[in-house]
Amino acid sequence: MDTLLRLQGSDLAYLAPELILLAAAVVLSVMDLLLPRSFDRRTVGWLTLVALVGSGISVVFQLGVDAHVSLLHESYRVDDFALVLKLVFLTGTALAVLMSLGQSREELGTNDIGEYYYFYLPAVIGAMVVAASADLIMMYVGIELLSIATYIMVGMRRKSGIASESAFKYIVTGSISSAFILYGMSFMYGLTGSTNLLAINEMFVMRGIDGIAPLVYVSFFLLLTGLGFKIAAVPFHAWAPDVYQGASVPVASFLAVVSKAAGFAMLFRLFYVGFYQVGIPYGGQTSDYPFHTDMFLTLSVLAAAAMVAGNAMALRQRNMKRLLALSGVANAGYLLVPIVGQIGLFHSSGFSAIIFYLIAYLFMNMGMFAAVAIVSRTAGHEEMSGFAGLYHRAPGAAIAIVLIVLSLTGIPVTGGFFGKLFILFGALGMKMYWLAILMIVTSAVSFYYYFGIVRQMFMRSGTDQGDIHISPALGITLWVCALAGVLLGFFPSPILGWLDGLYQFMADLF
Repeated sequence: MDTLLRLQGSDLAYLAPELILLAAAVVLSVMDLLLPRSFDRRTVGWLTLVALVGSGISVVFQLGVDAHVSLLHESYRVDDFALVLKLVFLTGTALAVLMSLGQSREELGTNDIGEYYYFYLPAVIGAMVVAASADLIMMYVGIELLSIATYIMVGMRRKSGIASESAFKYIVTGSISSAFILYGMSFMYGLTGSTNLLAINEMFVMRGIDGIAPLVYVSFFLLLTGLGFKIAAVPFHAWAPDVYQGASVPVASFLAVVSKAAGFAMLFRLFYVGFYQVGIPYGGQTSDYPFHTDMFLTLSVLAAAAMVAGNAMALRQRNMKRLLALSGVANAGYLLVPIVGQIGLFHSSGFSAIIFYLIAYLFMNMGMFAAVAIVSRTAGHEEMSGFAGLYHRAPGAAIAIVLIVLSLTGIPVTGGFFGKLFILFGALGMKMYWLAILMIVTSAVSFYYYFGIVRQMFMRSGTDQGDIHISPALGITLWVCALAGVLLGFFPSPILGWLDGLYQFMADLF
């Protein structure tokens, strides 16, 4: 109660992005209950989109503020690290909602259209809380809010038999991963007596870990297992293809982008704050446990496994949702590469490389899911063969999809190319040559299955398919993502420079 009393009215301005979404969720849920059934529930979708835009504008006004604010007894931080990630979450959610507005009730697979739309709001609030949390309890509440909302969104597709199975698998695996995270956090609290990440780090570093090292390792591996599920990294990825296939296309895109990015935000906060320099000798101390080195070696092995296994499994995949899920597994590996460098030698553009690739990944995947939504409407299925002859039936859409595929494969000059290039340069600068080689080889392997989509569009007749009908919302989503990928490729330096100038490791995280 004392902590809440110290939350002044002026502090609420810093929580404006979250409060806007919270107010909108409450209003829209009540509105959905009171309005007659004959009312067009897509209005709820448009109002959800307005709330997301309003929240994004309030985030933009907070960017670049010199004073990094800590609220609720330093458990919630308003810093540029969190603000940039909030923009990524809000953009991804807005594109998923816009994509949904271009689909019919039957395609979304639910009669509860109003609920479907406003459930995006608590989900993205959970992601935003995760990015801004500096306390274990707050962080866990955020990841659970995100998880529970997405469990419901996957299960809403009641008209599809496979969706029920997918929702059950998602709830079971998600609950198990949350249990691992909570158990790992309990060890951190038990060893330090605090749930604040900065206090935990201070206890670990100043006191040393020689007497408690085995339990610190247990805590780390429990957390890594739980977060491995959240980001769908090998060997914790098996749920992703099944869940993506059973969910509606917009919900699958939300899981692929926003939910995965929230997992990376949590991983970054936990490992780069809670375990910062743990095991490194401090103040003349010596340590028999190179925990710091072991932690990043483990992450590097996880990154390598995700890159290799994700691309290898995607080679023989023909269902587009499952292919994009496995592609996401590989991309989880690419996103782990900038994190695995030693923190003492962490290259200055490491965070910028992660965020730049996250932005490119957002537009690549949202655009590809929009393409799946467009094609599956006519084809009646979500197989790659549905793209056959698309160039002859909808040349504009085919060109946009080609631009997205070029970015996914990392062909110059696209956002995906420069995203991977910046990560590659960082790996080479940190002398992680074996990871850099794996990045190059696995990226080359991905050409095969990505260009299988292009081959279908241009080299298969598809004469048995009907005309392609593209709703305005889906067309806008597709072309926004395609053009964004190209613009990121033509103007990478200003964006990377802006991120470098915005983000300061010690000021933002500590």
